[in-house]
Amino acid sequence: MKIVHMGYQTWGYETLRSLIGSKHEVVMVVTHPPSDHAYERIWNDSVAELARENGIPTVIKNRPDDDLAERIRAVAPDVIVATNWRTWIPPEIFSVPRLGTLNVHDSLLPTYAGFAPLLWALINGEREVGVTAHMMDADLDAGDIVLQWAVQVEPTDTTTDLFHKTVELFGPITVEAIALLESGTAELIPQDRSKASFFHKRSIEDSRIDWTWSAEELERLVRAQSDPYPNAFTTHNGQTLRIISAAVSAGRYGGTPGRIFIREGDGVVIVAGADARRGQNHGLLVKRIRTEDGRELPATTYFTTMGGYLR
Repeated sequence: MKIVHMGYQTWGYETLRSLIGSKHEVVMVVTHPPSDHAYERIWNDSVAELARENGIPTVIKNRPDDDLAERIRAVAPDVIVATNWRTWIPPEIFSVPRLGTLNVHDSLLPTYAGFAPLLWALINGEREVGVTAHMMDADLDAGDIVLQWAVQVEPTDTTTDLFHKTVELFGPITVEAIALLESGTAELIPQDRSKASFFHKRSIEDSRIDWTWSAEELERLVRAQSDPYPNAFTTHNGQTLRIISAAVSAGRYGGTPGRIFIREGDGVVIVAGADARRGQNHGLLVKRIRTEDGRELPATTYFTTMGGYLR
């Protein structure tokens, strides 16, 4: 079959690599130009470079337009594959192929549609994440499901771990979904819209620690904002302090959220939770930090005295 691939960053790269290695012909690649957005500089293998290395005509677009629609109609694809495409694709494009447009998204739709699904899922304590191949319609990430594969979230997983677990599924699920569409054996499953959730892009401000969150939630935030993602951060004495490693304290501590309280084992406990004043909450046991000047230190080395607050 003839395929047009609309993809971006490592997710698009891995999908394109699998399509190139399949029996199908990739007749055009469409990708975004490089971005300065903090999250789009991560996992940024170039779809354009891979396409050009393999002699595939390549179009660079921020958003689909009439020119792109005309180019796609000219190559008459059997299917379009969209992977990590960052803007809405209109019906004038997604309805061109005879088999439609297959979108591959790194969540278990209908939950976590939109952006940064792995980070949001980890922050929210989900036990599974995954990849969904679905048919595109006029609503973002809302079309009928062709295939869906899940992976477990382990207690110590970071978003970096989940990225590696899921990105390796993108190529195989795409090729298998295309085979089902080609053979006419795909059993399309409508999404249950009553269970849908849609998330916005993450920004640096979304990594700011809110000490009224519970210690359990904050520990997940630290794991979600793992290197190379922008780390969870707070401020101490007017300076930005990034939390690299943390756990939930063994003890329960009362007081005001954000208070630098006590050493416990190999870390320093910060009081956490909106109702911390009741003394029933665990604190966030901060283990390693990174200072504004890039130094990474054990929290027990950085916090030489107890007292004071993180904001």
